Amino acid sequence: MLIAAILVLAVGTYAFRLSGVLLRDRLELSASLQRMLPMSAAALLAALAATATLMAGSEFAGFARPAGVLAGTLLAWRKAPFVLVVIAAAAVTALLRLAGLH
Repeated sequence: MLIAAILVLAVGTYAFRLSGVLLRDRLELSASLQRMLPMSAAALLAALAATATLMAGSEFAGFARPAGVLAGTLLAWRKAPFVLVVIAAAAVTALLRLAGLH
């Protein structure tokens, strides 16, 4: 059953990608849509990051995780080394959870 599901997903993914190549010349996108299309990847990535930050399964992740992500974001914005960003974000999250703020 698992192999069948993998094969169905593989064929579907291939067909979806192939349709873009085959239909490229047949589809006319408006100028405004063509300008907004590159921004869609950034919007999708931001939505994914926000969901991963704020949700644990189907429930709110608590305040410790977003605080850790915020600390990491601020350090990354200030161009801190990546290792320091990760360690600081994990430390902020761990300390807040240790203090009882989940």
